[in-house]
Amino acid sequence: MAKIKLKKHQKRLILRNIGNLLMLIPLLILLYIYYPLIFIYIDPPVIKEVPKKGVFIEIPKIHAQAPIIENVNPWIESEYQSKLQKGVAHAKGTSQIASTSGTIFLFAHSSDLPWRITRQNSAFYKIGELQKNDKIYLVKNGKRYEYLVTDKKTVWPNETSYLKDTKKTQLILQTCTPIGTSLQRLLVFAIPTFDKEH
Repeated sequence: MAKIKLKKHQKRLILRNIGNLLMLIPLLILLYIYYPLIFIYIDPPVIKEVPKKGVFIEIPKIHAQAPIIENVNPWIESEYQSKLQKGVAHAKGTSQIASTSGTIFLFAHSSDLPWRITRQNSAFYKIGELQKNDKIYLVKNGKRYEYLVTDKKTVWPNETSYLKDTKKTQLILQTCTPIGTSLQRLLVFAIPTFDKEH
């Protein structure tokens, strides 16, 4: 069998193409991983009218809308991880949705594995963009309850006092940050406006 002899320029061309391919493969992998999040960012979902039955969250500024799964135990990972596939979790032991007193604590993913990302389970992807006085709505059985953002903080996972002290009348949203990691927690605080109307 005759050996194929390659000239120097042919060898360089082959090595260059292999090098380009080795750089392209990680780029394609990253694109595959983050495409769903990029798509949500570039083509934000339209907030639709929610059904008359059930509980939902709407955040107009960031085009977020998702069902809320009520009374999820925030201390049992196997329980809350399965619920977070379906939407935003309401922490068990905190005030009920649309309550006029106490803290309502909601938590959700900011990202997930690429093949599991949906607009429901990554609803909090952009909550870091919320600023003071931005509106958040909780919708329960067709009735909307408005909250205004007052503050936001980044804390470590072991800083759980916000989840334990539920006497203050407020809404707290929590997600992991930076996006795609579980390094820290981003908390967004909001107060109800509807109790002033009654």
